Amino acid sequence: MGVPSVFIRAGGCNLRCVWCDTPYSSWDPKGDKLTPKEISEEIQGYSCDYVVLTGGEPMLFPEMHDLAQTMRTQKKHITIETAATILPGGIACDLASLSPKLKNSLPLNNKKWEKRHEKTRYQVEVIRAWVDQGDYQFKFVISSPDDLEEVESILEDIQREIPPEKVFLMPEGISLDALHEKSSWLVDICRKKGYRYGHRLHIELFGNTKGT
Repeated sequence: MGVPSVFIRAGGCNLRCVWCDTPYSSWDPKGDKLTPKEISEEIQGYSCDYVVLTGGEPMLFPEMHDLAQTMRTQKKHITIETAATILPGGIACDLASLSPKLKNSLPLNNKKWEKRHEKTRYQVEVIRAWVDQGDYQFKFVISSPDDLEEVESILEDIQREIPPEKVFLMPEGISLDALHEKSSWLVDICRKKGYRYGHRLHIELFGNTKGT
């Protein structure tokens, strides 16, 4: 957090979170079609050693493996932000930022996606594979204090020793008012449990805008 990074955002997702803050990469995917080579060349224009592969769901695209390997040869630090519904398959990665989606993500306003989302959002064997592959962190989107029970159930279900400092609890919201309201109780939960508070720094600095 707070490290200048180049974000490579894939347009496409196998989930449809009701509170998704990047609908242009999930509900209504948009963007240019670029090859790994073209993306790699574009990155050279930024003086950043950190690259974040995100989405949508970046692991939907087989070409992401080629791009990640290119980033590794360029000695970039690679973070992959994923919902952990697709196996890592040995992809080059320095930090897997795993964000299993909780029940609060269900798109109850869309019957077409509700069942598909619920069936896909939590894949415990896939999560274990990511944890076993290398360095990782968990990032859970929290809408209410009741979500904590589900978070702890998932951490237990993984059957791995997950240090609390590898768990970020991030308040759900795209406005400062929403984030500040949730932080009023979420910070105390983090303090008591030893989890990290996942402040949405880009909202604080730039608002809910693209390119930040």
